[in-house]
Amino acid sequence: MQKNMLIFLGPPGSGKGSLSQLFFRREKWQQLSTGNLCRQHIINKTEIGKTIDFAMKSGKLISDSLIISMVADWLRGNGQKYSTIILDGFPRTVEQASALHELLLQPEFADMKLKVVRVNVSDKAVHERLTGRTICENNKCQVVYSNHSGSQLGPVKEMVCDICSCKLVRRHDDNITAIDERLQQYHKHENALIAFFNSVGETIIEINGEEPIELVYEQVLKNTGIRTS
Repeated sequence: MQKNMLIFLGPPGSGKGSLSQLFFRREKWQQLSTGNLCRQHIINKTEIGKTIDFAMKSGKLISDSLIISMVADWLRGNGQKYSTIILDGFPRTVEQASALHELLLQPEFADMKLKVVRVNVSDKAVHERLTGRTICENNKCQVVYSNHSGSQLGPVKEMVCDICSCKLVRRHDDNITAIDERLQQYHKHENALIAFFNSVGETIIEINGEEPIELVYEQVLKNTGIRTS
């Protein structure tokens, strides 16, 4: 039986996290979040977790090699349990993408088909979305909402998470200066990632991320050919 691995490329605020949550709830696709994986290793005080915790407390970036090792270990232990896995926050660099490509060439992943989806959203739309974004303060939840009037992503109760009832908060870096810096870095890495995936023969599936989220959701299902329900 063919299994699928889905990568969403798209700038911060493009809706990747919200899409992943929808697919998890509706289609039962598994979401592998490197952020959650890091936190879990820290909580469990594994050797990887200790190294990550030290790096974070020292103000250092977590190395590509450490992220790659953590994701590879998870995939080897859990990859065969799910029909479709969404990689959330990975790969962010060409080194990570190359390591993933090599991993999927191994016999144990012979039935795994990689699908790369690029969620296209303009910088202007990103600014509008991020300046109106709130997230659940519960680190185990982290659901993203919009406080823009009429948004489909607004919470039922103002500033309260629909899932766990915790308070919603603004991210400290959802301001114009920080957003511009994140976009600049993102575009630099995205161009390199697209060039890499093209070089190894992976098709980039282009999606219009400025449509309402339900239409974006249907675009992904249609263009990836994945239907599980």
